[in-house]
Amino acid sequence: MVSDVGEVLAVRRVLDDVTGRDLPAGLEFGAMIEVPAAALKAATFVPHVDFLSIGTNDLTQYTLAAERGNASVSAVADPLDPSVHRLIDTVCRSAGATVRVAVCGEVASEPAAVPLLLGLGVEELSVAPFAVPVVKQAVRAADMGACRALAHAALDVDSAAEVRSL
Repeated sequence: MVSDVGEVLAVRRVLDDVTGRDLPAGLEFGAMIEVPAAALKAATFVPHVDFLSIGTNDLTQYTLAAERGNASVSAVADPLDPSVHRLIDTVCRSAGATVRVAVCGEVASEPAAVPLLLGLGVEELSVAPFAVPVVKQAVRAADMGACRALAHAALDVDSAAEVRSL
């Protein structure tokens, strides 16, 4: 969980010390985006990483100030809240064409959320094994034009309930 590019650079220095700056073939270096500060500063990470992975469970919890394990606020901690989408959009726009953006967390396993995530620019979804077939089908069925239109509309509404009604 990072919130500042200095943390990313510190970890990279450790990795470089261990590998002698010669990364093993296939090893990629990335950062988890799990707090709003990291999402808002994602552009500062881009020159130093191969990928960004958005941890939507934590990002939702910290964005909405609602601990996901607390039943009394569980209704507030909704990953389909537009504020969470705006942060995902910021990360994807910051990454541009040079850095892959992935999403992990419960929302990545929701077939109804797949078109929205794709439309925002997410390129990879990390899901539990049981969810692979249904998520794979949702990705295959997705029309990117419709996904982008959905994402655009979802950024302009006020609540998760409105996102679900799109």
